[in-house]
Amino acid sequence: MIVAIDGPAGSGKTTIAKLVAKRLGFFYLDTGAIYRAFTLKLIRLGFPIDDLKKICDILDSTSIDIRDGRLFLDGEDVTELIRDPEVDKRVSLVAKIAKVRERLLPFQRRLVSGKNAVVEGRDMGTVVFPKAEVKVFLTASLEERARRRHKELIQRGKNLSFDEVLEDLQKRDEIDSNREVAPLKIASDAIIIDTTGKTIDEVVEEVVSIVLQRYKGDSILST
Repeated sequence: MIVAIDGPAGSGKTTIAKLVAKRLGFFYLDTGAIYRAFTLKLIRLGFPIDDLKKICDILDSTSIDIRDGRLFLDGEDVTELIRDPEVDKRVSLVAKIAKVRERLLPFQRRLVSGKNAVVEGRDMGTVVFPKAEVKVFLTASLEERARRRHKELIQRGKNLSFDEVLEDLQKRDEIDSNREVAPLKIASDAIIIDTTGKTIDEVVEEVVSIVLQRYKGDSILST
């Protein structure tokens, strides 16, 4: 069973998806983290996004792995490093490159092959897992998302103003929604949950309830 959770930056996808996966006993996949890892590598190499051949060559020689909930880039644990503000600013530019998405898509599908999984990103229910049994689209007001992201960055010791975070989210929304390949959009059969003003626990309960109500009694939930 695949539970696909999509939504814009700061909507709570990562936190909610992790907790839902834990509640259900499912494998958890943050596809955005894969793009972040590759973005981190490109930043370290001078961010050559104008050279498509070079980007593809770099991607072909890149190893990305998930082990015990940790993300490894070429053998290095980069779980925390991929949340750096510099990665935040540039990941949407990398994620909109058609060749990058084309090459990473089968990798994402292989990671959950044969598993019950909660997957989260921006095109899970529309492109990567269009036949997912449950599709949820999380949203929240821009200001709410900016407050959450600003608080998260402050807690990690990153000194960015609220206005800087707000502007960055606006730019990411525009890039993600208007890119030619796999833009951020709501799947026609997705359930929309506005998380503005809701606690994490409330949203988790809502998503878990959707899964259980739709597949109550299905043996797959007891695995």
